[in-house]
Amino acid sequence: MQARQAVLKHASAALLLLAAATCGIAAAADEALPPVVVFAPSPCLACIDWADHLRQNGFEVRIEETASASMPRLKRWLNVPAELESVHTAKIGNYFIEGHVPAEDIKLLLKEKPRARGLAVPGLPRGAPGREVSNPFCETACTILDNASQDREIRREAYNTLLVGPDGKTSVFARH
Repeated sequence: MQARQAVLKHASAALLLLAAATCGIAAAADEALPPVVVFAPSPCLACIDWADHLRQNGFEVRIEETASASMPRLKRWLNVPAELESVHTAKIGNYFIEGHVPAEDIKLLLKEKPRARGLAVPGLPRGAPGREVSNPFCETACTILDNASQDREIRREAYNTLLVGPDGKTSVFARH
């Protein structure tokens, strides 16, 4: 009986060590994420919500309010193709992130390190990170709620995260 209890005690201790190590690895992976700088016009509540989505996923994010008139010049400087533009643009490492790209896609980009300019979610797809909730103060950059529904359901759109290659050509990186 004592031998069985000792085995269970050691097995429990081993499981606790394994769980602690796994949490430590996950925390170290999040700590290793490079900082994100988000360039966004003010006020852009959907842009702020997207930045919060990144923070909730382990990124350190700084928002730099950028005049709307300066955004096209910034996007050209970062080599964002005009047909892929959204409202905000971010820089992380050597990549640009254009629009409401999910944090998991950015983490995969950083893990795989493809030769590319960056990732883009063109336009403002409803249901993308930062576009999940309606905001009464936001006219064009927020998810529209279905007013006919008693539950005020969010109408989501299917969208793709695009990988922008060094030559500006795109390929689907993830489907959502």
